[in-house]
Amino acid sequence: MMETHDDPRPEGARTGTAAIDAALVSALYEEHGPELRRFILGVVRDPDLAGDVMQATFAKTVELGHTARAESLKSWLFQVAFHEAITARRRRESREQGQRRFAALGFHAVERPDEILVRGEAAEAVRKAIETLPPEQRSVVLARIHDDKTFAQIAEDKGLPLGTVLTRMRLALKKLRSALATGD
Repeated sequence: MMETHDDPRPEGARTGTAAIDAALVSALYEEHGPELRRFILGVVRDPDLAGDVMQATFAKTVELGHTARAESLKSWLFQVAFHEAITARRRRESREQGQRRFAALGFHAVERPDEILVRGEAAEAVRKAIETLPPEQRSVVLARIHDDKTFAQIAEDKGLPLGTVLTRMRLALKKLRSALATGD
């Protein structure tokens, strides 16, 4: 069989081969990746899921890209991305619906070990940040959070004006946000 030289696709991208050339996939990603990511994000509305869909799209491109015509490769790529995004979104919605049904029965979803670890680390960071607060601010925060008291109850218990208690809480929250944002 004689090879034609007017086909702009690399050798591995021509019809009849098992996979598309890696150089072409890389070129497609460089040329269309940002636009494709925005498109996918518009469909799934979740940056993490958009990343997963991008990966699935280019995996399909490696597997099936050789079946697309060179002149419609961009269109084919966006069609694949759309189908992958819809599939991922449906899968996520189905999983969330199952979790809601499970919770409605009185069960709670089991947390993954990494979720437990992250939650524990975040809680420890908050505890450490609260310890750094001045005593008058710390006591207001602990009374509000741990004792579940209203600001009026805290003011009454401490014999302070309500405005003073609210100011201490506002200042404490500002310091906590700053400490947690910087990781101190």
